[in-house]
Amino acid sequence: MEQLNDILSEISSLLWGYPMIVLLLGTHVFLTIRLRFPQKYIFKAIRLSVSKDKESSGEVSQFAALTTALAATIGTGNIVGVGTAIALGGPGAVFWCWLTGIFGMSTKYGEALLAVRYRIKTPQGEMRGGPMYALERGLALHATGLRRRLWQFLALAFAAFTAVATFGIGSTVQANAISTMSTDTFGFSPIVVGGVLTILAAAVIMGGVKSIARCCQAIVPVMAGLYVAGCLVILFLNREFILPALQLIMESAFNPSAAGGGFIGASFIIAARYGIARGLFSNESGLGSAPIVAAAAQTKNPVRQALVSSTGTFWDTVVICAITGIVVVSSIIAYPDISMTDGSVLTKMSFSKIPYIGEPILVFGSLTFAFSTILGWNYYGERGMEYLVTKLLYRQRRSGKAVSRSDTELKIRKTINTYRILFLITVYLGAVVSLDIVWNLADIFNALMAIPNLLSLLFLSQVIVSETRKYLWEGNIDECSRQAHSSTKKAG
Repeated sequence: MEQLNDILSEISSLLWGYPMIVLLLGTHVFLTIRLRFPQKYIFKAIRLSVSKDKESSGEVSQFAALTTALAATIGTGNIVGVGTAIALGGPGAVFWCWLTGIFGMSTKYGEALLAVRYRIKTPQGEMRGGPMYALERGLALHATGLRRRLWQFLALAFAAFTAVATFGIGSTVQANAISTMSTDTFGFSPIVVGGVLTILAAAVIMGGVKSIARCCQAIVPVMAGLYVAGCLVILFLNREFILPALQLIMESAFNPSAAGGGFIGASFIIAARYGIARGLFSNESGLGSAPIVAAAAQTKNPVRQALVSSTGTFWDTVVICAITGIVVVSSIIAYPDISMTDGSVLTKMSFSKIPYIGEPILVFGSLTFAFSTILGWNYYGERGMEYLVTKLLYRQRRSGKAVSRSDTELKIRKTINTYRILFLITVYLGAVVSLDIVWNLADIFNALMAIPNLLSLLFLSQVIVSETRKYLWEGNIDECSRQAHSSTKKAG
């Protein structure tokens, strides 16, 4: 197992090496320029995120879709990950993390636009969309021969990678984080934590997307607001060191040796690498996960939901990760006794400076962040598995096997229920067993998800531009589109 873990670690490092970072960041920059910097519409996007599109097709509100995506995105990585980036890449990593979030808003915008543009409505009236549908209906449907088969294969591959990745990043990893923190902080037994966590997750997951969305809609604003409030308290305590911290972050982003003191003497490349990687991991822009739930949103046209989805990256990285970074750097300047060797220790010691309530706020934030990630990623995994089963049954019908619509619906429901049970089992196992190998597997499948999604974004960039011109640049943001109200379609 140790040798296998070493091999998987090497594969993970290869997949998440410089080529992937260049591909992701390059897509961010390319779409930002191609879309004329959609970041400038952030205030319009925030306004849309808290408004309802009346008489629009969809299963959940735009805000519910946003909070569900944020639930899966905002995790322990936002807390510990930023500290890790600073520990490994110096304070300059905060700047690169923030910059990645700024450009990543364009990619998240493009993903959501394609998700709504190519979504379908099932016979049960449920909306389905995401990169697999964009690859199939946006690219494979209009191609022939080898190219058609390639796009169809990538659509299936994305769905498969999503269904498998959910067992890692969406269940075992998060459950293990909750169990470890509960045991270390409160002394609870991992068996008890695993049982309670599994029951709570089951109570929400079994209700489907509407149940998940309602829970996330209630949890996310509270958990994010409380965490940010804790950060603001620390910044008030460190108010004399905020400007020096900002100056240090900017200077060391391009000249790491300027950090001095107890900060790590990282090179420019190292500072940029860890900052960019942390930003990419934190907001999942380009991963292709968030568009899956964006497709279920009630929206008049693809651009409205695209704008709303882009605010997810704004809140996740541009706000939360940036505030966390300033908190950590200012705390290190204010309290030289803080250890620089471990990212989790950096953040924990920073919050410990708030008398009495500092550590409880951090613990509450970490626990709720991890639990909400379980809920969000379960929905992603279910939709990936549903797509695979639907395609398999479709091919059986084409080969001449008699498969009625009722049989098809029954098999899909059975598959989803089985998948949910397996998911809940992995949640429990993640809480009671230390599975180091799962971290590497999660990283590998996340990288494999990103590749077909990024290809769809690049090859369908003209569609993204065309829709943006029609609804945003020409001032038709309140117009209803045919895609947003599409009738039942068969995705062949």
